[in-house]
Amino acid sequence: MSRAIASLRGLPALQTAGHANMLQLVELRWMAVAGQLGTILLTHVVFGIRLPMMAMLSVLTGLVILNAGSLLRLRLDRPITNGALFGGLLLDVLALSAQLYLSGGATNPFVSLFLLQVVLGSVLLASWSAWTIVAATSLSFAVLTAFYQPITLPAGFDRSLFALHVQGMWVCFALVAVLLVAFVGRINANLRAQDNRLANVERHAVEEEHIVRIGMLASGAAHELGTPLSSLSVILGDWRRSRLLAQHPDLLNDIEEMQAEVQRCKAIVTSILLSSGDARGEQSAATTVRSFVDRVVADWIAARSFANAIYTDQFGEDVPIVSDVVLQQAVFNMLDNAAEYSPQRIEIALTRDADDVVLTVRDAGPGFAAHQLASIGKPYNSTKPELGRGMGLFLASNVARKLDGSLTARNQPRSGAEVTFRLPLAAIALGGEDDGE
Repeated sequence: MSRAIASLRGLPALQTAGHANMLQLVELRWMAVAGQLGTILLTHVVFGIRLPMMAMLSVLTGLVILNAGSLLRLRLDRPITNGALFGGLLLDVLALSAQLYLSGGATNPFVSLFLLQVVLGSVLLASWSAWTIVAATSLSFAVLTAFYQPITLPAGFDRSLFALHVQGMWVCFALVAVLLVAFVGRINANLRAQDNRLANVERHAVEEEHIVRIGMLASGAAHELGTPLSSLSVILGDWRRSRLLAQHPDLLNDIEEMQAEVQRCKAIVTSILLSSGDARGEQSAATTVRSFVDRVVADWIAARSFANAIYTDQFGEDVPIVSDVVLQQAVFNMLDNAAEYSPQRIEIALTRDADDVVLTVRDAGPGFAAHQLASIGKPYNSTKPELGRGMGLFLASNVARKLDGSLTARNQPRSGAEVTFRLPLAAIALGGEDDGE
């Protein structure tokens, strides 16, 4: 039971209420099994009233099997649907009907337990399912008024059947009242918690909409700044080659500083566009697949002083491509993410799959959680609480998508994660459509 409760923590928010409600039904069913077993033994042993013990214990065994199946269902990372809860409640109605049939039918004071099934159905189920539970309990009650095995009191029993019935009604009333307050209250708490989570999701969606608008504004401004910065770069280059200005070393030093600042501004503009998912072809250069990846991996190892990277090149015949700082930054983000979770070792593999270039990064870290794997390529998809976490793979995924490629991730069989960055060669080929953009 504790494992089932602990497993709820790793589920997405919208699944938690369904799992919690199923867990409530499981706990209620265990109480029903214990209560029915105690009542049967008390009636049979203490009062000496003979009951069909084998049949009634068989029904209890069926409830135990149902509960075991429900607990296995809770271990699966799947949402608990209305159909699953409806099926469980319907089987509970059937089991209660069988026990009442074997112990006096509608004359049994515990027939009022049908009301508990109706209340649970009204709280947990969709409208049609709740009304089906009402119909099932009403039909069962009606059938039990005509068909049942009567209770026969032993000779010399000092209490009348009516007195036993009144006492049983009191016990049943107290039991139903306690269960309704305890379990329906907890189920309502689960539903309120789900409503709060949905409200938080809506609030985050509104906040992210504002972030997107700010990003669009920044992207537009970066595009507008790109042209004048490029013009300034060309003009400063012409000034530096001017013979007239060559006679003034101080001016040349100023021009070199201005060129450095312009290049810095262009790098900032490129970073803004990368963050907004717009791959701008700044600082494009003709190279080859092998030369580009070799250089990027070597630059990353040198910049991060990371000595535990194992790089293998199985690309085959080299292919000329056009690369830029955006593509380099995407690879940097992948390597940074792997090194952060696995400082002891990362493996980098360059391969070719038909007309795609494939870069695979494997680490020896803890791997991705299930909800992270389902959201690879989305922002803030990280287990760390710090602001800005989870953006590295999001930005790399954006670059891949812009170039008609993909970024996928999976957990390795033993330990660690594997992230695969795949690009079609046609998107980055020298002289292709992207050349010169």
